[in-house]
Amino acid sequence: MHNGKLIIFSAPSGSGKTTIVRHLLKTFPDQIEFSISATSRPKRGVEENGKDYHYLSLEDFKKKIAEKEFLEWEEVYSGVYYGTLRTEVERIWA
Repeated sequence: MHNGKLIIFSAPSGSGKTTIVRHLLKTFPDQIEFSISATSRPKRGVEENGKDYHYLSLEDFKKKIAEKEFLEWEEVYSGVYYGTLRTEVERIWA
């Protein structure tokens, strides 16, 4: 069994979660890993798939929900889902 610790930052949009996480990743590069969330929303600006989010179509997101591929997920806005893929946590804990 893996003895790592899981830290969850949960707060409203625009509250500074990403800023805090980026600071921690820069300060402790060998001790902290970032779990990349999945979303059904379109990319914004210079965001990159697999770096900022795992971008999925709404159809693919719902398919992964049905196949229990998410540890957690939420429909944040109508038709816009966010969640944590099991494979993402497995990647970090491997």
